[in-house]
Amino acid sequence: MPRKTDARARAIATAERLFRIQGYTATGLTQIIEESGAPKGSFYFHFPRGKAQLAEEAIDHYVASRIAVLRNISANTTGDALKFVREIFSTFAAEMIASDFQYGCLMQNLANELPALDADLTKRVARGFIDSTEVIVEHFRGCGFAPARASSTAAALVAALEGARTIARLQRTPAVFEALADASVQSCAGPRR
Repeated sequence: MPRKTDARARAIATAERLFRIQGYTATGLTQIIEESGAPKGSFYFHFPRGKAQLAEEAIDHYVASRIAVLRNISANTTGDALKFVREIFSTFAAEMIASDFQYGCLMQNLANELPALDADLTKRVARGFIDSTEVIVEHFRGCGFAPARASSTAAALVAALEGARTIARLQRTPAVFEALADASVQSCAGPRR
């Protein structure tokens, strides 16, 4: 009976971490294999299409994790748009601090590189943004926002979060998250039409 290992999961986690830190093109398969500790033969057994297939899995895992975090924040702030916004910025800032300001957003990093490299992965990243943004839209609608306002507010919030990660990485401080939380709360406090 073949022995079960966690080589596949370790490869996905390693790829996700490296893509978040250094991007797609700067991350080579050799580095992923070495850092994950996965045997090379095992790697190609799990990912016969190589790096592109591994990137698909890493994107899917990252998006699922991001959606789970957003759903958890939404559940803990039901009906309260302002608390929801503050909690999102606080959570993302805490993640940046915990990673010593190394982690960018996997989807943002790949979105900056992939359009010229891989159309299928680009579509997968775009779908990840759509799916995770929809969680935010749903929360705002549950807070009484009209559909158009919920969508535009969610889109602005996601754009602010992505920019905040970039600035926080460069400045090595979470201050931008706090500033954007304050500005976003003021925006959300207006009429919900």
